[in-house]
Order: sequence, then structure tokens, then C-alpha cells
Amino acid sequence: MSSKKIKEVLKNNTILVSVMYANNEIGTIQPIKEIAKEIRHYKKTIAKSLVPNTYPVFHTDAVQAANYLDLNVEKLGIDLLTLSGSKIEGAGRVGVLYKKNNVSISRIMGGGDQELGLRPGTENLAEILKFSSAFKEMDQNKDKEVKRLTLLRDYFFNQLEHSHILKNVGMLVNGDLVNRLPNSVSITIPTIPSDLLVIELSSCGIMTSSKSACKSSKKDGSYVIEALRPSSNPEIGGVRFSFGKGTNKKDIDYTVASLEEILTKLKKWYN
Repeated sequence: MSSKKIKEVLKNNTILVSVMYANNEIGTIQPIKEIAKEIRHYKKTIAKSLVPNTYPVFHTDAVQAANYLDLNVEKLGIDLLTLSGSKIEGAGRVGVLYKKNNVSISRIMGGGDQELGLRPGTENLAEILKFSSAFKEMDQNKDKEVKRLTLLRDYFFNQLEHSHILKNVGMLVNGDLVNRLPNSVSITIPTIPSDLLVIELSSCGIMTSSKSACKSSKKDGSYVIEALRPSSNPEIGGVRFSFGKGTNKKDIDYTVASLEEILTKLKKWYN
């Protein structure tokens, strides 16, 4: 999404703008700083007659971006930011909401006045400390890990692009080729259902997915892939590969070789 598109959709009654920092399926990174700049400009000009410098509030979902991108809220220019311990190794079972001081939000649950009156219930101190420790460790190693994973990701792309079999089946890469997370690769084989590829890869010991975990129980295909290619068969979708601390070049080579074997076996789908 470009910052210009945000500018086009802002209206006098816009209260909240929420943009995912990095997409969890295809890894595309959104220009959060530029979007924030457009929103600030809107507040200073068009919205002056309403509630200047208050609305719209800008929120970003940084859950998928936490391990790899800059989370400096001042530099990003955001008002609200959310994180999840589930995406940070060893961070436990907590979620985090950053709220700028001048942003007013209402509670959604009644009860005690803990958490500044926003969320009732005793804070889970053990999990909070676990998150804090894991986050600090992750942040200290971020630059080094990003460089390592970027090299692996680019190596994976290179191996895929130079595979004659993958060329023959018309493999497509999903998402921006430059502004993308270092740990994420999503591809589409135009004639083979993604669920079938996920099953075949799983039989080789390669764990992939065809859509986000929160949509895995739904029969529908990936809404992200459908948005990219609205005229394509929703059953085709895409296959997402994610890298982590334990991923190395041997894993990449094995994955590409397995893909080639699977596609050779599934020739009837594209011949």
C-alpha cells in the first residue's frame, strides 16, 4: 500500500487508520513512516476545523515485523502499535499494546482498575518479564540475524529461479521483491492447489502453509493471494516458507530438491 492511497481514502469522519507493518503471508513491508507522514499532514490541514492533531489515530500491527524491522515508535510516527509474544522466541503468552500518551482509548471489559483502568485483572508478571527478557535478546541480535536470513532468502529465490522444473510450471513469487521480510518467501504454482503442495511438502518433512494460521480452519483460500490475483482460482493460492534461527543452506537445497521431485510427480496437473 502506498502512502498516496492512504491520502485518497482519508475522510473527515476517519477515526482510525490501521496498517499491518509486514504481511504475515507474503512478507511485504508497508511504508509506515510515509503513511504516518501523510496522516500528520492531513491532521494539520484538512482536519483543522474538526479536532486538530487528534484524529485519525494511526495504528500498526507489528506482530510479524518485530524480529526484523525498526520498532522505534518515534521514528515510525505511529500512535498505537501491537506485538505478540507468539512471534518472538521465548517471549511467552502475552500481547503488547504501545499507546502514545495523548491517545485516548476506552476499556472493552469492565472490572478492576488495573492497567490504568483499561484492562481488569491481575497482571501476569511472570509472562511479562519473560517477554521483556526475550525482546531484549532479540533486539540485540536483530541486525546480525536479519543479514543472515536475507542471504538465505535471496539464495532460496536464486535456486527457485534457476530450477528448470519450476520455470516450466510458471512459478510466481508473491509479494514485493524488494520490500519484504528476510525470513519469508511465498510462491504460487499456477495450476496446482496450494493445499496439495503443503501436504506433499509435509510428507518430506518440510512444514509450510497456504494461508495464515488464524484462517487455517476456514475452507476459503488465502484472502491475501486473492487480493493479489482476483481473477485466479482461489484453490491455487500460495505456499509460504518461513525461516528461523535453525535454517541453513542445506535446508534450502533440500526444499528446492523436494519441490522439484513433487512437481515431477504431479505432472498431470500442469501437462
